[in-house]
Amino acid sequence: MISSDGHSALSSGYDDLATEALHFLASAVGPDAVATFAEQRVSEVERRYAAELAGVGDDPHERAAALAAALARDGYAASTRPVEGGSGTAGLQLCQGHCPVQHVATEFPQFCDAETEAFSRLLGVHVQRLATLAHGDHVCTTFVPGVTATAGPSGPGPQTVDTNPTRITPTTNPSEGSSS
Repeated sequence: MISSDGHSALSSGYDDLATEALHFLASAVGPDAVATFAEQRVSEVERRYAAELAGVGDDPHERAAALAAALARDGYAASTRPVEGGSGTAGLQLCQGHCPVQHVATEFPQFCDAETEAFSRLLGVHVQRLATLAHGDHVCTTFVPGVTATAGPSGPGPQTVDTNPTRITPTTNPSEGSSS
């Protein structure tokens, strides 16, 4: 991973040119044009990754691991790590230590938004972006929720984990009724 200072020292002006072009696009066509461009750019990558994830199955964590591998192959320095909560793994964090559009995304967060939405579609769950390189964080971090279940017939049933990794909500089975 290269630091911001290192990136600046090696910069060839492409970041400035891209940012300047996006400012022109926003000024000439309107601010929605930048979001449309970001979505179109990400959709091409999303199609490629969707083909790679097609055989992985439906588990969001397995899909996230496959997505991290694909991102790493593309130079994003991506990895996953579990997030513990309650009685087990609440979810995982998809981390990216490099971003080719980091400097542009600093002024145009539409690129981060489009990528986050693509990750949700690719993983089949609502994900939450927790940090971005564009905002000065050490890595881009996306929380991927999961479902945990305790073993044994006497334990509570499955638990649905929302995007707040510190809060776990038990799932109610409608056939069991409610007890007061």
